[in-house]
Amino acid sequence: MSSSDRFRQACSRFATGVGVVTTRAADGTPHGLTINSFSSISLDPPVVMVSIAHNCELLEHFGAFFVVNVLREEQVDLSIRFSELPEGRFEGVAWKPGVTGAPVLDFPLAVIECKVLKSVEVGDHRVLFGEAVEVQIEEGRPLVFFGSGYARLKSE
Repeated sequence: MSSSDRFRQACSRFATGVGVVTTRAADGTPHGLTINSFSSISLDPPVVMVSIAHNCELLEHFGAFFVVNVLREEQVDLSIRFSELPEGRFEGVAWKPGVTGAPVLDFPLAVIECKVLKSVEVGDHRVLFGEAVEVQIEEGRPLVFFGSGYARLKSE
């Protein structure tokens, strides 16, 4: 097993939430992709980071603003749609423009709309640091990814 395969396996042992990061191109076209590489960085000011692979065709559209749509456990279909479809990811998906104009999906667990503060090239990814300009939260259970598959939190 290669060292990159072992690294990937080790990282899969860390349970993460799942979200869809969205933006709009200059012509208004919505774009989005499934992420689990998301983290809060700072509370004052409120800053988060997401990372997008250099080989992602959508990377060029992530400029001034982005939205992290945190998915609910029943939104596996959205996670798969935004990770597998090469085109037409928004066809039939309900959304509205947020305060930044970037797409906010209907019924996420949480929404963090961000203004890009900085982007940094790291390895094979671009890391975007965004200051939260609008936040929405709802009740529900998160979609979780663990061991290279979807998982559920144990009910209490």
